[in-house]
Amino acid sequence: MLRFYPKKIEDFPVFLNFDKTTKLIGQELSKEIIKKILASLDIKVNSSTDKGLGLIVPAYRVDVQREIDVIEEILRVYGYNNINFTKKLNATVANSLTTPDYVNLSDQLQAEHNVSMLNPLSADLSTLRQSLLFSGLEAVAYNCNRRNSDLKLFEFGKTYHHMAGTYSEPKHLSVFVSGNRNSENWTQASKASDFFLFKGYIDALLSRMGIDKSKTKPLQSEVFAEGVQYVIGNETLVEFGTVKKSILKYFDIKQEVLYADLNWNLVLKLVSTKLKFQDIPKFPEVRRDFSMLIDEAVSFDSIYQLAKQTEKNLLKNVQLFDVYQGDSLPEGKKSYAVSFILQDNSKTLTDEQIDAVMNNLQEKLTSELGVSLR
Repeated sequence: MLRFYPKKIEDFPVFLNFDKTTKLIGQELSKEIIKKILASLDIKVNSSTDKGLGLIVPAYRVDVQREIDVIEEILRVYGYNNINFTKKLNATVANSLTTPDYVNLSDQLQAEHNVSMLNPLSADLSTLRQSLLFSGLEAVAYNCNRRNSDLKLFEFGKTYHHMAGTYSEPKHLSVFVSGNRNSENWTQASKASDFFLFKGYIDALLSRMGIDKSKTKPLQSEVFAEGVQYVIGNETLVEFGTVKKSILKYFDIKQEVLYADLNWNLVLKLVSTKLKFQDIPKFPEVRRDFSMLIDEAVSFDSIYQLAKQTEKNLLKNVQLFDVYQGDSLPEGKKSYAVSFILQDNSKTLTDEQIDAVMNNLQEKLTSELGVSLR
């Protein structure tokens, strides 16, 4: 049979950089192993330097056109399971394909916004995810089922949305904390992670990146039992809180899970490398506590915002350290224990100043939020 080629298809050169190969694979492979793998792929080494290899890729390998393609082939042959995992980080890498049923668990997701596969491998892998929450809960459930229940996980990833005929792929950072904050040892007992510890993690993360959390708003969602959001202008910077038990039950998770969803596109716009310093206060801070009886509809954030508006100079922080709801309280009521931290950077506060501030706070909380002290 006579074959006619108008133009001969030539083998093509590719340069493989050793440093880039190590960076992308996440582990350094010896030059001997790399050369052996390349030989098995019928890719010839034309030249060799300390920086890398000059390669000749056969013309029939139309799927290997770039350096990144060669690195992918090396990793495939070497074996993904042979790459060591770092012990410093607990990053998860979840499949972007998921089940379309997850949208029914959140009021923020809608089925018509799903990006569906034309030829799905299965019903459970037929849709691109709209949220990183559910793949993260799958990881939490997997670990809990194997008696690894003290978890601190995070994932950088995209979500996928189809709205008004257009497609979007926003970037997110999800953070999950569950179980005990520390392992039990002879110096201290184990203690469960809670909302305020988690809030500290999120605040510290934003502070480290030089981002002002700006406005804090309560979060009403089918996802969170208790949650807040930080807002910059008209955009949500982060949503975080305690995942509702009904969602945890769906994944057969029997312990509390704290979850944060950071708008990474917005973070990248706001992040600052400039560090800010201030002198350590020379004068002591003062703490006063209120035990409050309030309506169930009143959120801690409303108490926080009112307090900060009422005393802008001396009030440095407001913290909720205990919540109680039970039969001993009147119907429709709950009890909050809230601490108020006062400090003057120029002098020591007197009892008269402290009493005046606390009396003013009590009056405002009573008149505007219906708070009564217990």
